[in-house]
Amino acid sequence: MKTTETVPRRTAERRRDVLERLGTERDVWLSTAHPDHGPHQVPLWFSWDGRALWMCTGATSVTARNVRAEPRVRLSLPDTFDVVLLQGEAECFPDQEVPDGAARAFADKFGWDPRGEEGSFVYVRVVPRTVRAWRGVPELRGRVVMRDGTWLE
Repeated sequence: MKTTETVPRRTAERRRDVLERLGTERDVWLSTAHPDHGPHQVPLWFSWDGRALWMCTGATSVTARNVRAEPRVRLSLPDTFDVVLLQGEAECFPDQEVPDGAARAFADKFGWDPRGEEGSFVYVRVVPRTVRAWRGVPELRGRVVMRDGTWLE
């Protein structure tokens, strides 16, 4: 197996890189858990509003049910070398009650507005409380770039 050499980034560089990825990436893995049924993980489209990730899923999906039962979630961007893990609490907004700005940003990014669909959807909003970012073993130390909802310097 070939390894990739990296020069460890400072916290400010990692934070900048995380924010850039949140603003440009399309997919995130959302991990939820139900107290009786255990873990559940799905890839979802997301938009970033500068403070929170917004995703959308069916109102009766396992993801929506899990978030209602246990709002603590984990999210990860889909790169196993340039890792970004986020933790926070999720909040569900029925498609007809979601803030208009969040729904418009989601629709503009993906060309799809769930509010116009036949079935019921919920928007899932997660404000990160903890963010970890690293590229390979050299960056494991100092991987926390947000703690208690505050970006670290």
